[in-house]
Amino acid sequence: MDQFVRSSLSPYRIFRVEDWAKLRADMPMTLSEEEVAGLQSLNDPMSIEEVEEVYLPISRLLSFYVEATQELFQATQRFLGTGESKTPFIIGIAGSVAVGKSTTARILRELLKRWPSHPRVELVTTDGFLYPNAVLEAEGLMERKGFPESYDVSALLNFLTAIKAGTPRVSAPVYSHLVYDIVPGETITVERPDILILEGLNVLQTRDPPPDGKAVPFVSDFFDFSIYIDADEQSVERWYLERFMRLRETRFRDPRSYFHRYASLGDEEAAVVARGLWERINLVNLRANILPTRPRAELILRKNDDHFIVEVALRKI
Repeated sequence: MDQFVRSSLSPYRIFRVEDWAKLRADMPMTLSEEEVAGLQSLNDPMSIEEVEEVYLPISRLLSFYVEATQELFQATQRFLGTGESKTPFIIGIAGSVAVGKSTTARILRELLKRWPSHPRVELVTTDGFLYPNAVLEAEGLMERKGFPESYDVSALLNFLTAIKAGTPRVSAPVYSHLVYDIVPGETITVERPDILILEGLNVLQTRDPPPDGKAVPFVSDFFDFSIYIDADEQSVERWYLERFMRLRETRFRDPRSYFHRYASLGDEEAAVVARGLWERINLVNLRANILPTRPRAELILRKNDDHFIVEVALRKI
């Protein structure tokens, strides 16, 4: 956590994990060790103890938020004299590449959908809203993939608008990490979830207002709660490099992989390529676009060099 988060003027209250774990209260553990292992991303360790100490209290807090938000929505409906159904609760999860967003999102989805008051929990990543590679190549943006300008923000905003409006069936594009591109003609359908988790690099990103004064919504305007996964820059770099080297031995060996050309590289050559990708693209994006959005999150999860959460910062104002 930086000085802003720790200062006396900080809007956050910081918890050590051992103190945060006590806020689990008597909430039962609903995931097995095997289930937790199956939800982990490559090179993102997660222990059953961490789920109990960190994620169970988070799911308990989020359940309180969901119930309170629905009560407020119902109060508004009574005031208006309308009978609209409840609106989905949307959670945004942000953070750098390789920091563990996907594992966090999957763990929270599984914990939250076990609460009887909101069993339908959906997870969508912003990868599906990247422009296709053909568009990025035409615009000279392939080395800016993952930067704010590489996303079809209008499509993402339309998707979130439809979700919040209670549209029965809302479709989103599908992204393939194997081919590193949008899958033409393939979509996933979200059907009136109680909770939607949206995970992505730049979900807390803001934009400069247009000069004509027209209203421009941000993706985060649709969030009811947001989480930022945080770690030292050097740690994230190491995790990124380690993941790249492991993928070189697994997914990259598939001839269909966009990165298949790296599978035959020696260790030293592969390390040079991975570090170049990190320094040229991912580090620049982290510093310019992702890290500056951290103070906008309601909850910050701080990881140590071993990928485990050691501090939790909860916004108090």
